[in-house]
Amino acid sequence: MNRMDPADLKSFARKYIWWKSPDEAVLHPVRVISQVMEIGDFDDVKRLNELVGDAVFVEALQQADAGTFRPRSWHYWHYRLGLAHDSSQIPPMPLRKVE
Repeated sequence: MNRMDPADLKSFARKYIWWKSPDEAVLHPVRVISQVMEIGDFDDVKRLNELVGDAVFVEALQQADAGTFRPRSWHYWHYRLGLAHDSSQIPPMPLRKVE
C-alpha cells in the first residue's frame, strides 16, 4: 500500500470511521480508503485519489472484506479503475465466511 501522510489519513478516518478513534482507524488504512470509496462525497474521494492514486484504490478493492462495498459501488469502482469493461468482467463480491 502506498504510504500517505498519517495526518491526511486521520482526517478521512475521523469523518468516515466514526465508531473508532482516528488513531485506531489508521491502523487499517485499507478500511479507511474503502470506506471513503463507498460513502465519501465527491470532493473527498477526489482528494484521496489524488493523494494515493488509482493503484491504491485497486488494492483496497481487491482486499475488501465482505460487506464493505454495496453492489452499485462494487460495479462502479471496477469500471472506474479499468478493471472491467463490461459486467461479465466484474468479479463476485466478497462473501462473509462463517466457520
